[in-house]
Amino acid sequence: MGAGYEGGIEALHSTVLDTIGLEITCGELSPGHVLTLDRIQERFGVSRTVARETMRILESMGLVRSRRRVGITVQPAASWNVFDPRVIWWRLSGSGRDAQLRSLTELRIAVEPLAASAAARSASGEQRTRAVEVASRMRTLGEAGRLDEFMELDIAFHSLLLRASGNEMFGALADVVAVVLRGRTQLGLMPHQPVPEALDLHEEVAHAVAAGRGADAEHAMRELLAEVRDAMLPLWHRQ
Repeated sequence: MGAGYEGGIEALHSTVLDTIGLEITCGELSPGHVLTLDRIQERFGVSRTVARETMRILESMGLVRSRRRVGITVQPAASWNVFDPRVIWWRLSGSGRDAQLRSLTELRIAVEPLAASAAARSASGEQRTRAVEVASRMRTLGEAGRLDEFMELDIAFHSLLLRASGNEMFGALADVVAVVLRGRTQLGLMPHQPVPEALDLHEEVAHAVAAGRGADAEHAMRELLAEVRDAMLPLWHRQ
């Protein structure tokens, strides 16, 4: 009973968490709305334990606040942990998708070129070799139109450089970048085949990092993210 039972509880918990999290982040449950464990149990048909754990996680993300005699109150966006990958995904999945993509792209433009430059100084020999290998493999997959495999390597590439930077705060953004890269693909916002310029720039970044050329790595990464920004502009203009 153990594994199956626990798996069932986890699935129920994820369903409740994702549903309420999405309702809060898309504005369906507005700031000040009061949730109760009883209503959550009744709505989703879950135990009090699942309802309570769901609220605990949402509170850890800043989406709700629990206070005695007040209840569980939905919080404004200013209180959210906007770097939590689940919060990012909910925002990408809801009505605020375009604004969230803009915020994330601007964050990447601000951080990743500096991280690439730092990686050129601080990366280990293994990380330098790996960056070149991943970029080369990305070209092969990209030119073949194997988008799902390409996406996973794209995530690996950018995560590698953030972590190889030697800056623990840059490294902590690896999961954030992974969510937006995966989200762009799953939401149908990626071309069926990566543009040649993007493939070239990934390899330029990788070779600059491998050779310890920080200024070149920074410049190539900035150019790469400019391509991403340009692809997003039509969405941003709708806001």
